[in-house]
Amino acid sequence: MKKIAVFASGGGTDFQSVIDANESCKFCEIACLIASKPGIGAIERAEKHGIPHAVFAKADYPDLEKLYSDLTGLLEGYGVDYIVLAGWLKIIPDSFIERFRDRMINIHPSLIPAFCGAGYYGLKVHKAVIEYGAKVSGCTVHFVDEVPDGGAIIAQRTVNVDVNDTPESLQEKILAEEHKLLPYCTRKLCEGKIIKDGRKVTISD
Repeated sequence: MKKIAVFASGGGTDFQSVIDANESCKFCEIACLIASKPGIGAIERAEKHGIPHAVFAKADYPDLEKLYSDLTGLLEGYGVDYIVLAGWLKIIPDSFIERFRDRMINIHPSLIPAFCGAGYYGLKVHKAVIEYGAKVSGCTVHFVDEVPDGGAIIAQRTVNVDVNDTPESLQEKILAEEHKLLPYCTRKLCEGKIIKDGRKVTISD
């Protein structure tokens, strides 16, 4: 059974969705949670479910390469096969991306390639969608490469943007879809059913 590490920077609701799906029908071992700072909700969720966790805070690592070098050592110690970014807001250096090439996925709260890249995170994404007048938004799971939110798309889910939507209400609708899409893609990845050929990604049953 494949081992995954989940990276999170906040409350951890996407992390929880993977935990719940895996407890319902076990498809992986969640080897550890990696948190970008202490005291976040994701850590509480890890502790509740007996999942080891570690904090890699920027304040403790002025050298980003050193942070990710130490993190790599920890992940290798756990025997991690895949990394799932579930609200990870820390910059990832190219060296780390290369080390885990095609083994690291991320969920983003828009329909990539729209409203993504540097500066697009959290409520900022949904505010931009509404201000632009988009009629449809959603979420995307993609492989991680050197371009922020630029890796090959694995799967997407959509929601309608209603005239009365606020950034908060749109976020709530999209989070509901994230909580379906991320566990689905994580499971398929661990089952070896995601095939990547350049930017073309197929998922088998």
